[in-house]
Amino acid sequence: MADPAHLFDLSGKVACITGASSGLGRRAAIVLAGAGAKVVGVARRRPALDGLCDEIGSGAAGVVADVADRAGQDDLAARVSASFGAPDIVIHAAGVNLREAADDVTNAGWDQTLALNLSAPFFLSQALVPAMKAKGWGRIVNFASLQTTRAFPGGIAYGASKGGIGQLTRAMAEAWSRDGITANAIGPGFFPTELTAAVFEDGDRAAANAAQTCIGRNGRLADIDGPVLFLCSEASAYVTGQVLMVDGGFTAK
Repeated sequence: MADPAHLFDLSGKVACITGASSGLGRRAAIVLAGAGAKVVGVARRRPALDGLCDEIGSGAAGVVADVADRAGQDDLAARVSASFGAPDIVIHAAGVNLREAADDVTNAGWDQTLALNLSAPFFLSQALVPAMKAKGWGRIVNFASLQTTRAFPGGIAYGASKGGIGQLTRAMAEAWSRDGITANAIGPGFFPTELTAAVFEDGDRAAANAAQTCIGRNGRLADIDGPVLFLCSEASAYVTGQVLMVDGGFTAK
């Protein structure tokens, strides 16, 4: 009988995680390192990246960059490949939610949101895909959201970007899966991160969100571990173009 443990073994793989300085991106980096991957965290804050690398050890490297800088994507691809080789896995966890009401959305706010949440995952993936094609194996994991399919107050730009992520994920799968590269997305519910700080600081709102789930609570960082490892490993070899909601059943109700 085959040992199923090998399905989740990432030994010999290299993973690039954007938004790795905090929250779900940081957690993803730690999970993949624990499964044997070499990890390259990308974020704008050097001290936070250094802390991540110190926690993981010699199997981690940090690259300070603004992933929304489209002109710098080829250079970024080279920099994330410098420490351990070209990534086999890329997780796009960097994101922003300005929470501007529809009547108050600015040109700058709209452009910032779409550039980081939607454009960056495509163009960085595009820059990294040739090396994945050469290996015949790759994993792209985007970060979707409850707002991929639901409308929230103050979320018109963010929701547009995350709705786009759902379609981007399907289009990436159509374009690259025949080359051995799967593309999927994780749609987190409410997890305690910097991005959701305003939500969790409001006790009543946090409680209402928990009550909306089927499980009856908001997410914990550990709840993302299994889904991330599944989508980044051989275990998901025949899964592509999907959005996996990790929301405690929030969107089931």
